[in-house]
Amino acid sequence: MLCIRRYEPADCKALAELFCETVHAVNAKDYTKEQLDAWTAGSADLERWGRTLAEHDTVVAVEKDRIVGFADMAEGGCFDRLYVHKDYQNRGIATALCDELEQKVAGDNITVHASITAKPFFLSRGYRVVKEQQVIRQGISLTNFVMEKDHHKRERDTMPDVNKTCGSECLGW
Repeated sequence: MLCIRRYEPADCKALAELFCETVHAVNAKDYTKEQLDAWTAGSADLERWGRTLAEHDTVVAVEKDRIVGFADMAEGGCFDRLYVHKDYQNRGIATALCDELEQKVAGDNITVHASITAKPFFLSRGYRVVKEQQVIRQGISLTNFVMEKDHHKRERDTMPDVNKTCGSECLGW
């Protein structure tokens, strides 16, 4: 049975390892090995990972005492990370993680910088592509998409147009 729980500092190393393994296995169909290596370079900086995971709203998916996914959202409604273990893909885990975090957003929009691989998932959740962009990691260019979802339905004619955008801390893939 899947359990979604709050992040605990003891999870940090396992989440960083899940991130690296997932990127290299799941995203290999859309990115070259060189791009994948650049994407995951520096992920072993557990101090930085621990700090951002603790600062953000971070949730962890656990099945039978095994961490199978995680997601975190920065203040203002920007997904930073969303990863599901390569052996647990297409089981509704990413949906459960997103549902948990999206329901807590106070603002009108939720933003993500989605990989080529993650783009169809976010489109299926009602996100729209704002723009395609090239992100440079370790001197290597990677394509991702700035995507946004209207979180709260509102009457746009009677309310001001408020847009929440990601800061540089939002690296979400």
